[in-house]
Amino acid sequence: MGKKVIVIGGGIIGLCTAYYLEKEGHQVTVIDQSNMDGGASYVNAGYVSPSHIMPLAAPGVMKKGLQWMFNSSSPLYIKPRLNSDFLKWVWAFNKSCNRNHVEKSMSAIKDISLLSQGLYDAIKRDENFSFHYEKKGLLMLCQTEKMLEEEVKTARLAIDEGLDVSEISLNQLKALEPNVEINVKGATYYTCDSHTTPHEFMNEMKIHLKAAGVQFYLNEKVVDLEIDDHKISSVKTSKRTLKADEFVLAAGSWSALLSKKLGLKLLLQAGKGYRINKEKETRIQIPAILAEAKVAVTPMNGFTRFAGTMEIANINHTINRVRVNAIANAVTRFYPEITVTDEEKSLAACGLRPLSADGLPYIGKSKKCTNLIIATGHAMMGWTMGTATGKLVSEVVSNKKLSMDVQAFHPDRKF
Repeated sequence: MGKKVIVIGGGIIGLCTAYYLEKEGHQVTVIDQSNMDGGASYVNAGYVSPSHIMPLAAPGVMKKGLQWMFNSSSPLYIKPRLNSDFLKWVWAFNKSCNRNHVEKSMSAIKDISLLSQGLYDAIKRDENFSFHYEKKGLLMLCQTEKMLEEEVKTARLAIDEGLDVSEISLNQLKALEPNVEINVKGATYYTCDSHTTPHEFMNEMKIHLKAAGVQFYLNEKVVDLEIDDHKISSVKTSKRTLKADEFVLAAGSWSALLSKKLGLKLLLQAGKGYRINKEKETRIQIPAILAEAKVAVTPMNGFTRFAGTMEIANINHTINRVRVNAIANAVTRFYPEITVTDEEKSLAACGLRPLSADGLPYIGKSKKCTNLIIATGHAMMGWTMGTATGKLVSEVVSNKKLSMDVQAFHPDRKF
């Protein structure tokens, strides 16, 4: 018998959760504080990337963050502030930046990413969706020998995990991208990756869910949770009070604020990323990451997207023009024939990605609450892991055997 389930958050995680819950026969309501047409689920690079097996918390990341702290154009910018939640997160993140953590995390990241990739295939096939979705792989483009050495090491780790990746010569790169000049020393090529045009998937999913009977409450903020004996009985929004059997917290960077009402202190920070769209033809055919600049390049349906940077500076949607310019300048350094215009830069948008303290998502139930499933903290991997997270959450609600082991993602894990 189906349950009444409320999903808090209408981004990629929330919609995929609603999709699989509805498939299992549950009565689903989605609540979102926005109009559900912007944010990280719409401005991301569109990658479905099993190649990204390294968690954000990896050796050397914190050191780089400290070096870049006073450079607002750096790929990773951590704005220092005296806030207890932020300081606890920094402490835990720093502890997680070690080789042992990376080795323990890689298999779990790979497994959920591959599961998710297969589910994107299945959704498109089963629902006869038309969203743009291609499997052209992902290039890691390097302008220095040092970075190329690092990327080759990462590629070897990926090979050990069974992923399809190779180092390619400049001649091979030219054969893959014959129509655009690329200024690099070398590259690695992950043929295991896919890419999409995010808003197309999101729009088709919303239309499908509404037709399937999923209830949406937009522009409503969840302001309180009524709790009785470690169980949520209802949620109070800015407009109404709603009851349900199970609740899913998929509110992205806002999840930690709500979890506090349960006595659950999710270590979570908002990581702002930016995107620039170039509507004119760039002749780029294969998605790429500009390794030194940490900028993603994606040929989407009708335009090319340049996305990147990680700005940890609390929850805000202020566009930092210095960081937008950094993305645009990186594009021209790697692709000398491509210039991002002032108009394109002026139309830049941002989204907030929820960063856990160890770079792994939170998926599952906390002992603090028996009828809440948490699904947040995916950092830059929310799009890659979105479908699998939704599937796993629906399996928890339906008391089914999980498609994979999610112990590494447990919300109560210690840092």
